[in-house]
Amino acid sequence: MVTLRLSERYFTRDPQHTELGSKIISQSIKMIDELGFEQFTFKKLATEIQSTEASVYRYFENKHKLLIYLIAWYWKWMEYLIDYQTNHLTDSEEKLKTALKAICDEAEFDPAFADIDETALYRIVVSESNKTYLTKQVDEDNKEGLFRGYKDLCKRIATIAKEVNPEYPYPNALISTVLETSHQQAYFALHLPSLTEVNRDQPNLHQQVYQYVENLVFAALRQ
Repeated sequence: MVTLRLSERYFTRDPQHTELGSKIISQSIKMIDELGFEQFTFKKLATEIQSTEASVYRYFENKHKLLIYLIAWYWKWMEYLIDYQTNHLTDSEEKLKTALKAICDEAEFDPAFADIDETALYRIVVSESNKTYLTKQVDEDNKEGLFRGYKDLCKRIATIAKEVNPEYPYPNALISTVLETSHQQAYFALHLPSLTEVNRDQPNLHQQVYQYVENLVFAALRQ
């Protein structure tokens, strides 16, 4: 089984190294997906894993730090997938399209990470990820390096965009916008459909999002 290394800034004790830690991660993904972040508590989590709140707190300072960890893990996994899917490609446009498709697609179970339900985690990213930084303590969290995974993924894709058009002046702004857009459009289609042309009643919702994102990115790069 592959392990993605995350900095110790995300946790008090690395949950990937113990059986209880793995239970905390897998069950918290399931519960946040089902209940939503606001209704999720460490007390409920402890009950589900037949442990104590104190045991959960030994791994994470609070549920906000746990959410940041889960989202950071997803960004790290996404960067891992993009590197894997593009390392054999030589054409910059093909590499960029592959990366964009990866961020737009609904995640599927990855057997390399048996304890993680990537599909449920993707839904959490879509509906909850902005709660990691739309907070009063965002500057402190940023200084602590808690958004490094998001920044690394953005930089990785922006580097590919820069290969397509080295003269384009806003690669990081473009890709950070696209990362947010790819999730917002899927969310809007499901819950606020008047805000998007992406049609939730069509079976290819994520392909629709990808087509929109691809048009957006390449229209900008080809100006």
